[in-house]
Amino acid sequence: MACRRFGAVGLLYREAVLLSNRTRPNASLFAGARSLCMRSELQQLTVRHQQNGIRNIILNNPKKRNALSLSMLMSLRTDILADIDSDDLRVIVISAEGPVFSSGHDLKELTSAQGREYHGRVFEACSEVMTLIQDIPVPVIAKVNGVATAAGCQLVASCDIAVATEKSTFATPGVNVGLFCSTPAVAIGRAVPRKVAMEMLFTGAPISAHDALLHGLVSKVVPEERLEEETLAIARRVCEASRPVVALGKATFYRQMAQGRDAAYATASRVMVDNLALRDGQEGIRAFLEKRKPVWTNSAEKAHD
Repeated sequence: MACRRFGAVGLLYREAVLLSNRTRPNASLFAGARSLCMRSELQQLTVRHQQNGIRNIILNNPKKRNALSLSMLMSLRTDILADIDSDDLRVIVISAEGPVFSSGHDLKELTSAQGREYHGRVFEACSEVMTLIQDIPVPVIAKVNGVATAAGCQLVASCDIAVATEKSTFATPGVNVGLFCSTPAVAIGRAVPRKVAMEMLFTGAPISAHDALLHGLVSKVVPEERLEEETLAIARRVCEASRPVVALGKATFYRQMAQGRDAAYATASRVMVDNLALRDGQEGIRAFLEKRKPVWTNSAEKAHD
């Protein structure tokens, strides 16, 4: 499928994570939902712009607290996958308009009136978007300035890097409205210690940005006025690296984290050898030895077999 092709760089990426053995996106989820809204509506729910390798995707429905409705998930998925094969795309930053990063699912879509089949589509679509963030070959950064709850907190936990302001808070309050945050728990439980995750899930109580940093839910906490600067600095550093090297490294990281220690070392060792076979891998070593800046090809071209 096109959304898993990812070009030449993606070939290395797929080899590293063995995507053929993983669940592929269910396009029918989104094809069925596409009839729910017009393209103009999708364009309003998220805003995408890209410059110098950095793609910014902004959740743009502050009146509904940037709820991850099925339409919002469709729009977010479209913006993530747009020209994903392009060498010009090096990193994605996800942020939001308004004081709420995302309040999670739209509860109006989860009433009995919508029905079990529709509910299933919502959660399957959400799970697909969350896994897609980790499956694409470029890093994804969450830029959080406000409240992130339930699936909104899940979105932050699913991103590779998260930068948050001091005023940001994070919570999984579903238990308080009779809907335990089981799907958010998948990402959050892999980002923070188990007992921290369980306290969040059982009580629904929010944690501060500094507690989120302490427990590993976010990467960095900064004053609000420095959020843009700090996030951009990280994104620019990513852009300085070789795209295929970053893609291979990202894929390998997630794969080995799901393995036992010995299997993880075996996987990582094989990928290090693959990395050395890349022309950019050899260029980086030569540049270091010659005390100069590397000149990346940003392609999957091999230096040797």
